[in-house]
Formats: sequence, structure tokens, C-alpha cells
Amino acid sequence: MHIREAAPRDKDAILAIVEPILRAGDTYAIDPNLTRDQIADYWLGADKTTLVAEQDGQILGTYYIRTNQAGGGAHVCNCGYMVAPNASGQGLARKMCEDSLVRAKDLGYRAMQFNFVIASNAAAIHLWPKLGFEVVGRLPDAFMHPTLGETDALVMYRKL
Repeated sequence: MHIREAAPRDKDAILAIVEPILRAGDTYAIDPNLTRDQIADYWLGADKTTLVAEQDGQILGTYYIRTNQAGGGAHVCNCGYMVAPNASGQGLARKMCEDSLVRAKDLGYRAMQFNFVIASNAAAIHLWPKLGFEVVGRLPDAFMHPTLGETDALVMYRKL
């Protein structure tokens, strides 16, 4: 498994992972009706460094790292992670998060914050605390899940 910065040639492979997840509308607070170009602008935006996890030339996952807030909050970063369905359950999200923690520190960030972890996202709720993240806030009924209805969102934080 190799994690590297995304290149323009990776766009279609990244969108093949990201688009269906965003369209499902159950793990990211993003409009599921965005156009393909809007999704690309979101995940590959100039405000982010987007990375890919690949094995044998196949992109199996992607994540981004960005500054969470401007000014006095610029020392805290934020990341988003997605894994291809055929790579789920193989520890790829863990590997990408571990990579992001190292990169974040190397980039000079002092902490990482996940702003809106959907409480029904069992995989994230299970994994992030194992990697040192603490729940520092709960937003009751803040996310309208497409099948569960009003669902809590968590703010998770870890110093680097």
C-alpha cells in the first residue's frame, strides 16, 4: 500500500470512490445532489491537499487534509477519508488516518479536528478513538440522515 498526493490523472478514480458515498448522503454533510464537477471541486479543491492510497496501481482510497479555520485557528487541520467498497474492512481508513497524522505534523499543524462525524457512522465512531481522537462535542439531531432521520453529529479532536 502506497499513499501519495493525488495527480490530475487520478480524478476519475477518486470520483469513482467519492461520488457514490456523497450521493448516499449518510456520512457527509454535503448536498447529495451536487453535480460531478461540484463533487470534484469539493474533494479536489484548492483549499485541500488530496491524497490517494493505491496498491498495484489501483486507487483504493482517498483523503484530504486542509486547514480547519483561518487566522487563530490555522494551526488545526481537518481531514476527510473515503475507501472504495472493494477495499472496505482491510484497515485502509486506519492507514490513511495514520498517514494524515504524520503529514499534518510535518505541515506544522498542532491538532486535527473532525467537525461533523455522523453518530450512525459506526466505522468512524469505532476507529477514530483508537487513533487518539476524543469526542469534544455532540450536536444533537444536527444531521438529517436519509433513513434514520435526525441523527447526532460529533466533534472529535486530537492534539498532534
